[in-house]
Amino acid sequence: MPSPRSADHSAAQPPHPPRDTVDALISQTRQLRGGVAAVRRDTTGDLDRTDDPQQRWQRALCDLAVHQLDDLGRHLDQLREGLPADPPPPPGSAPATPAAPSVPAAASAPDAGPRERGSLLSRVGSAEWNLLTDAVTWSDELFQIFGRDPEDGGLTLDELPSWVFSEDQPILTALVTDCLVDGKPIDGEFRVVRPDGVVRTVHMSGEPVLDEDGGTASMWAVLRDVSELRRSERAVREARDSVRRRRDIARTERRVAVELQEAVLPVWRGSPPSRGATAALDLAAHYFPSSSSAQIGGDWYDALELPDGRTLLSVGDLTGHGVAATSGVATLLGAVRGMAVAGLEPGALMGCLSQLLDTSAQPALGSAVCGRYDPATRTLLWAQAAHPAPLLFRGGTGRALQPPDGVLLGATPGARYAQAVERLEPGDLLVLHTGGLRPFSTHTDTATDTGGDTGAERLLGLAPRFATARSAQECVRAVVEAFDDERREDDACVLIARVTP
Repeated sequence: MPSPRSADHSAAQPPHPPRDTVDALISQTRQLRGGVAAVRRDTTGDLDRTDDPQQRWQRALCDLAVHQLDDLGRHLDQLREGLPADPPPPPGSAPATPAAPSVPAAASAPDAGPRERGSLLSRVGSAEWNLLTDAVTWSDELFQIFGRDPEDGGLTLDELPSWVFSEDQPILTALVTDCLVDGKPIDGEFRVVRPDGVVRTVHMSGEPVLDEDGGTASMWAVLRDVSELRRSERAVREARDSVRRRRDIARTERRVAVELQEAVLPVWRGSPPSRGATAALDLAAHYFPSSSSAQIGGDWYDALELPDGRTLLSVGDLTGHGVAATSGVATLLGAVRGMAVAGLEPGALMGCLSQLLDTSAQPALGSAVCGRYDPATRTLLWAQAAHPAPLLFRGGTGRALQPPDGVLLGATPGARYAQAVERLEPGDLLVLHTGGLRPFSTHTDTATDTGGDTGAERLLGLAPRFATARSAQECVRAVVEAFDDERREDDACVLIARVTP
């Protein structure tokens, strides 16, 4: 309701805005509201089937924008309804172009609710408290907001705090005191509990009405139910905080996984120290992180000189990503090293690893290649568990070794793994790798073998460069140059062993 102050003071009233201007604003607001609703439908999807906090945040922002535009549209509708009718045209003048009819707010808001939610008249009310006569005047809309029977009359300033949340009562007391004592305008929010138990958030604005002596004669206020708007704002904050927490968790998990992986994988770049074997291995390795995931995967490589002078070589891939997968790799590598030092051959070692994964508290699957190189005979005894076979390069050409039988680690209880023997020559190059070297498809963003261009075949294509390389590290550098700038679905690693004369 207009301030009673305007009745006490003769002041020039501002001109009313033209009706066609208000009609244009109403039309623009409705068009914008429809656009936001379309964005909400097209970009956020079915949130009942996803736990993605990013999508929920986007939906909450769209809902908040819709509520704000609904409020603006209803205020403009109320403004238009309160404008004086256009004066009739003077005699002899051309008839004015009729203004566009005002479409009801419900027609511009397809998902607006019933009167309790959608009508501005049910969400904005006015009140006046006369301090001289103790009269209380409430509009019908304010009774609806408070859920109070109009026959019971409006609440006095003394009764009003009993309807307000105890935590918000000091806010209301300060607003009323500042207005009545200090003559300050009212502008604040508090929550009220209606008789039906419904909690509503009310924004109160107003000012004192002064008498001729400058004293406060009455207080008037406009009270607006902003419950839906505040719920939308709260949903936006919660969704944004959820997104931030998820990002922080992912960042922390990645850091922990990286630190754990660095502690697990060998840090050497050249050959591990040898103890005088007749033929040594020149070793180098590299880890390729995933391009499509921020998390570290379960790929590993390892080389270990055994007490009898032979060398253990292994690469593998454990299912999963993040800290869980990396800690699983740590457990697996510890078991591999312990069993190899104890003298188990690669086939028996693979069987024990499979049993370990099958009976662990968190069962997992894995693929691996494990070989034992004997420098005295220059032979490689190796076994594999559903893993890409090692590549052997000799004389400027390369080939994949014929794999012995073996199934995924942890897939079959009591699985047995066959072994194969390969005799090597000085200058031979062994390349052990995991399967993640396959790039993304440019069309489907999934790993693909289009045209037979698998990671193994592309490694075989590097044979001329390997032939001219003088060390295993130079060979790894050639692999990095060929693969490191590609997008990969999964992480990968490569271990290169060069037989020195």
